Amino acid sequence: MKVTLRIYRFDPSVDEAPYYRNYAIEAEPHERVLDCLNRIKWEHDGTLSYRMSCAHGVCGSDAMKINGRCALACQKLVRDCEADLILVEPLPAFTVLKDLIVDLTPFFEKVDFIRPYLIAGEPPEKERLQSPEDRNKMGESIRCILCACCTAACPVANENETFLGPAPLVQAFRRIFDSRDIERVERLQQLNVENGVWACLNHYECTRVCPKEIPVTKYINTTKREIKRVFGPTQEKKDTSA
Repeated sequence: MKVTLRIYRFDPSVDEAPYYRNYAIEAEPHERVLDCLNRIKWEHDGTLSYRMSCAHGVCGSDAMKINGRCALACQKLVRDCEADLILVEPLPAFTVLKDLIVDLTPFFEKVDFIRPYLIAGEPPEKERLQSPEDRNKMGESIRCILCACCTAACPVANENETFLGPAPLVQAFRRIFDSRDIERVERLQQLNVENGVWACLNHYECTRVCPKEIPVTKYINTTKREIKRVFGPTQEKKDTSA
């Protein structure tokens, strides 16, 4: 079948403003948008720039906006686009470096800020055991691949660059509810600020676009309730989603 990809193009070193270019190619319904981008780059226009790595929905590097919805190009099938014209744009909320490549430095700085690693004190002689019940408290948060789709789709993150954002909050959730982590209270305090969990207004866009189907909004609200339980209901007035 013939499909047309309308792709956002912008090279800050050359172009005065962004523009869109159409590429008409042959593609099978079961092929992915990433396959189409590769075909365009390899056979039509070698200047097209985008990120990709594993191409199997694990690395999260090929996140972009496809027909108005943030997604992974390696997971989005041509037949699922439901149109002969597929609009491909960079992730919103981030500075475009070239074409579909955005600067994710601020995103990863916020992830680093919440300390996305286990803090468990001195290493024991044997492994730290964890019961299935304790493991289940972390839910699906361990599936996060830091693709930034959730942050790019979040209306709050698009308006407030100081908001930590959904992905860092999910990474924090994973450690807060890990029975092996010894800095649970300190982690909760870190999020108990205006631009932490309380900036989330429950738009649910993060949950809708997550390629790993993580209930992002649910975990943020769970963290809000845990902060109120540990520190008291002093932050309720800041929680405009309550």
